[in-house]
Formats: sequence, C-alpha cells, structure tokens
Amino acid sequence: MTSATDSIESLLIQARQSSYALATLSTDQKNQALEAFAQAIETHADTLLAANASDLEVQQGQIAASMYQRLKLDKGKLSQLVQGIRDVVKLEDPTGKVLSKTLLDDGLILEKISVPIGVVGIIFESRPDVIPQILSLALKSGNAVVLKGGKEATHSNQAFMELVHQVNRRFDFMPEGWAQLLEGREAVHEMLNYPQYVDLVIPRGSNQLVQSIMAATKIPVLGHADGVCHLYVHPSADVAQAITIVIDAKTQYPAACNALETLLVDSAIAQDFLPPFAQAAKQAGMVLKGCEATRALLPDIAPATEADWRTEYGDLTLSVKIVESHAAAIDHINRYGSHHTDGILAQDSDAIENFLNQVDSASVFANASTRFADGFRFGLGAEIGISTAKTHARGPVGLEGMVIYKYKLRGQGHIVKDYTGEQAKPFRHQPLS
Repeated sequence: MTSATDSIESLLIQARQSSYALATLSTDQKNQALEAFAQAIETHADTLLAANASDLEVQQGQIAASMYQRLKLDKGKLSQLVQGIRDVVKLEDPTGKVLSKTLLDDGLILEKISVPIGVVGIIFESRPDVIPQILSLALKSGNAVVLKGGKEATHSNQAFMELVHQVNRRFDFMPEGWAQLLEGREAVHEMLNYPQYVDLVIPRGSNQLVQSIMAATKIPVLGHADGVCHLYVHPSADVAQAITIVIDAKTQYPAACNALETLLVDSAIAQDFLPPFAQAAKQAGMVLKGCEATRALLPDIAPATEADWRTEYGDLTLSVKIVESHAAAIDHINRYGSHHTDGILAQDSDAIENFLNQVDSASVFANASTRFADGFRFGLGAEIGISTAKTHARGPVGLEGMVIYKYKLRGQGHIVKDYTGEQAKPFRHQPLS
C-alpha cells in the first residue's frame, strides 16, 4: 500500500520490474500461489468479514443502497471467491502459447506467442470482492496489478491485501510489488500520468468513473460505461417462462451491471403478458415505469420518459415499453442500450437467430436471464471486468483478455537486402502450425 511518503513513480517502476519476473514464472508456480491465496481466504474468513463489518458500519446511510449492497461481504461471497480462484487454477495457462508459426524462408522462422500485457491498473468502487478476482486472473496470466478501490471498502481491501503479502512471503519466487494497493484519489490521478509504466487501465464502476478515467489518461482503457440491459418478449414467447426470466434478471441482484433495466414487449403479446407480469413484479417488490401504450394496459404504473430508456437504475425499478415489431425491438436496443447484455424471450428459432445476429452487444442471450453475463458463470473462473469495446477484449474479460502477443523471429544470418531489388529472393510464407 502507498503512504504519504511513497512516490507513485517509484511504486510503478517496481510494478514494471515485477511484471518482468512474473512473466517468467512457470504454470506450477503460479498455481501454487493461487491455491495458497484461496486457502488464506478460507483460513482468515472471520478476519475478512470483521474488516468488512467496519466498512459497513462507517457507510451505513452514507452511500446509495445499491453501492452498500455491493460493499457487503458474507460467507457465501467468500466461498464463491475461493471457488473462483480454484477454477482459475484449473484453467489452462494463457501465456507462452504458440499462436502461429510461419516459415518465411529456409532457416527463417517466425512465431507468434501469447504473453502477459504487463502492468494493469484497476480502479473500482465499493466492491472488495473484486480484489481476489482480479489478483487470481492477473497472477495466472503473469500480469502485475496496481489496484485502487473505493474508500468505502478501505478496511476490506486492506485485509485482502494482507493475505497477498502472506502469500508473497511464503514463496520466494513471487516478485515483490507485483500487486499494489493505492490509497487516495490523488494517487490515481498521478498513476494515470505514467503510460510508460502502466499498459492498461480497467475502471470498474459508474459511468462517471469510467468517463473520467478515459478523459484523464493516454493509457488504453478497457471497460464499460453503463449496464443498460434489455430483454425483448417476442410474440412466440412462453409467457410463464418469460415472466420467471424477467423477474430473475431484475431482482436476483439489481445492483449488478448485468441486471435488467428495460423490458421490451411486442404489441402482439402485450395483452397476454403484461397483466400477469405486473402482478409477479409487484410481488417481487419491483417498481414499473411504462410508455403510453404500456400504461394503457397497466394504468397504475408511473410514466416513463425518454431518459428512462438510457437509465441504469441499479435497483428494483424497471422501465417497460411496448414495441410494434421484432425489428423495432432490435432498433431500440441498438439505439438506447449500452451494448452490454441483451436478450430475447421466444420460441421461434428464426426470430432468435435474427436477434442474436443483429443486436450489437457484447453478450446476446435467448431465453436466459441477463445475469448470466459473468466471468464466473461463463467458466472463466473470475473476471477482470466487462468490456463493451470492440478491440482486444469484449464481454466478460477473463484470462484470454489479460494476454497479448509478440513475435519471435529466428534466423541464420538472414538480411533484408537479399529480399529486395531485381534479384530479390521470394518469401515462402509457409504455415508450420
């Protein structure tokens, strides 16, 4: 952790140096450290929960309910974190893979090899469970990390980092400084000024956080600004099944970025679907806001405005809109959505395929809750974050999103001069793998 006397630049230099050492660790060494980290969380569960209780006490009534829910740890969350780390242990090491091998000419061989990104800065808000998720993926992929959590989770974050220090002391092959925890907003702003040491920044939090990070740095930024997720009820939908899915997508964990925010209902099924859905929604404690056509069927709900179609509520509020067609639903999602996770509820296979192909989102689902958009549920072990970008990584970002590649060329005295001019030798460009 940083202190008032620490130099951010020296800390980042240490992270950079440790990334070189981390990249040379064997798969077995990384897995040993990961298992030790999982065991430490199990052994010190009471200590972690006590630290989290201190944060919860300080923040009671001081932050939004959705943030407070994200801040809270319990034995179930810790158990899931441990399982996630052990799932990462089981995953194939993403580094050192030969992605391609090409014979350029006799004795001149080019390889494309997967390698760690290097140093990754992770900035997140009140979710202390993010730390073990990030650290497990970073370690398995050979990346050094610089973490900055929200001040709301100060005690929880420090408790997790103390376990990291224990693991570091246990194994002499672990480089000092591969995982750093920054404190204070000023430290983040200073880190963002060092693209020569930090290779990638991943902000996890509100739209405001992501946008502010993107505007403040020349370092590449990977993330998503909003989680405005949709479900579309097609005329062929099974009404009972659709209601169950919608309720789960909204209420299972409404503060999550993959929770449902807008429900689109085809006009051809609205009369059959909306009344029983509204009854189920009321029982689940949901608050509905609807377009004019929706309120004609559900007159007791509040009106939705244009702003509602772009709103990530993070609570039990759901906006509902009746659309005239399948095409209109897709158009609405592509226009108002955040390209995070969107789904269709239908039995018509052609409609499903059309939706999955035309909706421009990182994750597109059919007859499933949007809450499945998660690295753990996708089998990634955990996730470093969720990206709506179209470069490098998209959707839940696991191990594959934590590596890049480099080229290795092996020759035997080859020079470019021999391959230029009138007597130029031709390249063979023969794939070897």
